[in-house]
Amino acid sequence: MTHPPRIALSFTLLLAALGAHANDFPTVERVLYVQECMRANPGPNFEMVNKCSCALDKVAAQVKFDEYVTISTMAKAVSIGGERGGELRDNETIKPQIARYRELQTKAQAACFIGAGPR
Repeated sequence: MTHPPRIALSFTLLLAALGAHANDFPTVERVLYVQECMRANPGPNFEMVNKCSCALDKVAAQVKFDEYVTISTMAKAVSIGGERGGELRDNETIKPQIARYRELQTKAQAACFIGAGPR
């Protein structure tokens, strides 16, 4: 006879394994994302850890890690000052990727109530 808690544990582990495969972001990158999110959105620590983790899960559901690295790097690189940054800011070929990154971020933050007042 199988015990119900064992079935539940097995099911939970299976779902966790499937989720980890679907969201192929390395753990270190997840931690860095959450830390950056928390710095940009101060608030109660436990609440923001959960909200920022939620946001990354939303982003990871939309893009693979390699694409995320590419578009997030482009979006961050346009803030470089001077001529190097100017070349990137004026590059029309990367603007759609930057817009996609910003849209992903905006939707993920809205879905996870980041930047929203108390609810």
